[in-house]
Amino acid sequence: MNTSFKRSVPSLFKGIALFTPSGDLVYCIDPGKRGRWHLNLCTALQDLLELPEPPHFLVPCYTATLDRWFDAKTQQTRTFAEAYPPVFRYRSLLNAVFETDVNWQMAPPPEGLCDPVVIDQYQHQFPQLWENHDLVFRLEAELNSPPAFAQPSPPQIFASPYPQGYVLRLFVSGYSATTQRILQNLHELLEQSLESPYTLKVIDIFKHPEQAELDQVAATPTLVKVYPKPVRRIAGNLEDGDRILHMLGALEERD
Repeated sequence: MNTSFKRSVPSLFKGIALFTPSGDLVYCIDPGKRGRWHLNLCTALQDLLELPEPPHFLVPCYTATLDRWFDAKTQQTRTFAEAYPPVFRYRSLLNAVFETDVNWQMAPPPEGLCDPVVIDQYQHQFPQLWENHDLVFRLEAELNSPPAFAQPSPPQIFASPYPQGYVLRLFVSGYSATTQRILQNLHELLEQSLESPYTLKVIDIFKHPEQAELDQVAATPTLVKVYPKPVRRIAGNLEDGDRILHMLGALEERD
């Protein structure tokens, strides 16, 4: 088993764990409670398993969180721990890595995000996540430092989940006449101008604010090119077709 949870935990801390569908685990212990660790854990999982991109779709369905703090009123240390339904069965492992013995609560699944059918759609893109690697890895708390992995895996070559074409995400604030017009104009532009196939996913930030945070979206509408790399985004005015095509790199494709 590839493990790295030998260091003891501090007395007060916040712990965040991220699982794969097969049960592999990466986690962090943050005594300063300062970081938003889900992005870091996704990136660590990408590096450890040689994924083509961070598996943000695992958040929050495959996460568990433990918070241990000092209650000034009672002068006692208190602990609260919760895990989402897909990983609730790993409570014993969570107690082991966080060196505790608490009763974990089951967190209510966020609406529309933890549907097994939806999650399974990612299996062909990230097959490594459905393979058990016996991985239990602790990511250290230095947010600005790259993770030092305990046992580097041998080089592997994985096929891109997007062999050709574009993967796009359009972030909007609710569905309205304006949203419909943007979609219609964008669809016409992509159909007429792109020589490669594309997929476009529309995301309402009111329903899925966590996805907007993961994609670093601060305003709407925002169009994000997820693939091919590098990731690029354009916010605000989506009426300028040449600007959009330049962001996508499609102008160069046509020249």
